[in-house]
Amino acid sequence: MTPEEEEAIRREFEAARSGATQEQPQQEEPPTFELNDFSRIHHVIGVISGKGGVGKSLVTGILARELARTGARVGILDADITGPSIPRMFGLADQKAGGAAGLIIPARTNGGMRVMSANLVLENEDDPVLWRGPILASAIRQFWAETYWEDLDYLLVDMPPGTGDVALTVFQSLPIDGVIIVSSPQDLVQMVVGKAVNMAKMMNVPVYGLVENMGYLNCPHCGERIEPYGPSRLEATATHYGLRALGQLPIDASFARACDAGTAETDLPDGLLPDAIAAIMQG
Repeated sequence: MTPEEEEAIRREFEAARSGATQEQPQQEEPPTFELNDFSRIHHVIGVISGKGGVGKSLVTGILARELARTGARVGILDADITGPSIPRMFGLADQKAGGAAGLIIPARTNGGMRVMSANLVLENEDDPVLWRGPILASAIRQFWAETYWEDLDYLLVDMPPGTGDVALTVFQSLPIDGVIIVSSPQDLVQMVVGKAVNMAKMMNVPVYGLVENMGYLNCPHCGERIEPYGPSRLEATATHYGLRALGQLPIDASFARACDAGTAETDLPDGLLPDAIAAIMQG
């Protein structure tokens, strides 16, 4: 190549890396998904994490149940389209969402919470969801705008891990009041918490605080508190990012049994994460 051709390629690469060239059209504003006329949702709360496997769905289920026990009308939008787990936790694994008047009818738990999830529209709950970004975004729109939520005080959105297409769609297109971030006590997690915090800041979404899962376990024989992943990093991580520490959950086999059996609504211990519940209700 001639020096001129090399310079042209370099400039094109630099322009692409910065996000646009002069020939690129201006990016359109992301669409806002409008709720249907038959539903009213007062508060939308996101539950997010920077990585998978930290217990985000467990925290979502706990928050939903505890809010419902205050007398609030609660729903869960399972936005983890490719890895949904909320229906099984609440005994809805064999149920399917219905339909009427052009709207999706969400499933209901025994306690009356509304739930919408990809697993409620798949033929089999273990069918893979092989969808690309635009289709995932369309599913979120349907779960929000075309679902008959009725009148809810709180809708909890169980987000997929990370900061990908679905998380971006939820932040940009749903009226999120705030988010709760879930972490675990490992060195790596502090870094990925930062990703979630920074994404929320970029989207101008308030962060209510941080919940640490799998922080400790109690020996079944002597009751000694054991920290298998090392000392808790809840306070240090919360302080580092200017967040409120909203509580710590233990490693407890009864949690897994209740979720696997579909009895999370009734069999999880009472009074979990009171500070997180207070943060949500205070707004």
